[in-house]
Amino acid sequence: MLIVKCPECGKDVDLHSSEFRPFCSERCKLLDFGAWADESYSLPAEATSLSEDDIEAVERAQRDK
Repeated sequence: MLIVKCPECGKDVDLHSSEFRPFCSERCKLLDFGAWADESYSLPAEATSLSEDDIEAVERAQRDK
């Protein structure tokens, strides 16, 4: 038996016997899905810009295809 914490509410869940794994219930599973659908989860990203060398390399690669 492998016990993990539900990612939504923190309750202990038997990973092998829960039909909603890794969640403890359908409610927690749907709450998590709703958060993804509403774009509540995001990964940090840095804004970057291409240098002239990068642009030239991309253009060369396109030509050489």
